[in-house]
Amino acid sequence: MNAKRLKGRIALVTGASRGIGRAVALRYAAEGAHVVAFARTQGGLEELDDEIRTISGQHATLIAESLTDYETIDQTGAALFQRFGKLDILVGNAAMLGQLSPMGHYKPKIWEDVFKLNVHAQWRMIRSFDPLLRQSNSGRAIFVTSSIARNPRMYWGPYSASKAALENMVQVYADEMAHTNVRINIIDPGGVRTNMRAQAFPGEDPLSLPDPESITETFVELAEGNCTKNGEIVRAKIEARDRANL
Repeated sequence: MNAKRLKGRIALVTGASRGIGRAVALRYAAEGAHVVAFARTQGGLEELDDEIRTISGQHATLIAESLTDYETIDQTGAALFQRFGKLDILVGNAAMLGQLSPMGHYKPKIWEDVFKLNVHAQWRMIRSFDPLLRQSNSGRAIFVTSSIARNPRMYWGPYSASKAALENMVQVYADEMAHTNVRINIIDPGGVRTNMRAQAFPGEDPLSLPDPESITETFVELAEGNCTKNGEIVRAKIEARDRANL
């Protein structure tokens, strides 16, 4: 039996109740991490916790809040410090698409809401969790992007711009961490079978895409204490079982 690669590590995953976040939370639990699952949906988190308990025999820590309630992020940082004294792994996965529309047609609230979650909440996590990551002997932060950040296309205005801002911000943070034990990287998952993908491409056959579980290996690799990558944008690898079925 293989050794658990994240044994004893504390991992916070946002957007953990579904899609990529849920798949990563389950994989981390299987690899021995204690998962702190952050999402808005209490029911989805409770279902996740049931699965994690089946996998690991342990409960996850559940936080049913919105990341755009920024004070909750600060309170979470304080609570994690009191309970664990550190944070080993941060996965900034939660994001929103908004809508696809010509640039001049967006209502200000839609534009602002996308940036509140995709950029501002990610910065608030960096601000709140940076001291905890530094307390780990090998802190790792992973943020999720999209190729649309580097290949903008019509009608994707707020999502494309927000992901470009995220990449820039995270790479600045990674550069600042270069001489510490913290390593910061970005994952581009590619096209994956998620609700957001279905929202963006309603006519697409979801079975033509890999499922979220098939890309979790890259999240594990970047979360391991021996990972030396820093400030990189890494394309998620698809497990062989899914490549064969696509």
